[in-house]
Amino acid sequence: MTLLSIENLDVRYGQFKAVRSVSLKVGAGEVVAIIGANGAGKTTLLRTLAGAIRPAGGRILFKGEDVTAMSAYERVKSGMVLVPEGRRLFARMTVEENLELGGLVKRGGDWSVERIFSIFPNLVKRRHARTGTLSGGEQQATAIGRALMTNPDVVFFDEISLGLSPLVVDQVYASLAELLKSGVTVVLVEQDLKRAMAVAGRAVCMLEGQVVLDRPMPETTRDEITEAYFGLKRGQSLGGAH
Repeated sequence: MTLLSIENLDVRYGQFKAVRSVSLKVGAGEVVAIIGANGAGKTTLLRTLAGAIRPAGGRILFKGEDVTAMSAYERVKSGMVLVPEGRRLFARMTVEENLELGGLVKRGGDWSVERIFSIFPNLVKRRHARTGTLSGGEQQATAIGRALMTNPDVVFFDEISLGLSPLVVDQVYASLAELLKSGVTVVLVEQDLKRAMAVAGRAVCMLEGQVVLDRPMPETTRDEITEAYFGLKRGQSLGGAH
């Protein structure tokens, strides 16, 4: 079942076209990794899907409904949520207060503050600490927890390992295991190709705002993804839209 459908999406910053004619379909329960170099359009694509940027053209369909003109808040209420690059927490509020903000959406579901603490036990002792005093890993866990508190159908993760030590990244990915098993649909932007290949069922590679590879992860290789990543087969699209 297709949960999210992107049709010929164009996104511009002034005259610069950051996303060009992108079409993708994401099925319910899929884990899709969007891979590409800096400037490939990955973050712009996620922010557009989350409603933070209005596209110049194309459509976004979620659960069969056209949400292209829908506000970011309305998209969260409908079941779409973004864990943004840089976390974007309320630094003067506590961990628990940041988590409770996610619950204000009032969507039905099983996620609660205590369940967040069960998958991120490192936050338990910090629940009453201001998030501005947390380590990078603790902040990332809080940002993920806040998103899950909305009880989403799809989560967009933008560079969750950015700026974190390898050990902390290991801890964050280990904590995500319960989420990935829960059936929530995940679209993940990740620079670390090894990690992306380990968790995702499908690879989508972007180059200069376009999709140049779209293939199930078991049917592709690291070399093919690397070729697409660096544009070594310019003008030749690898794979087809799903």
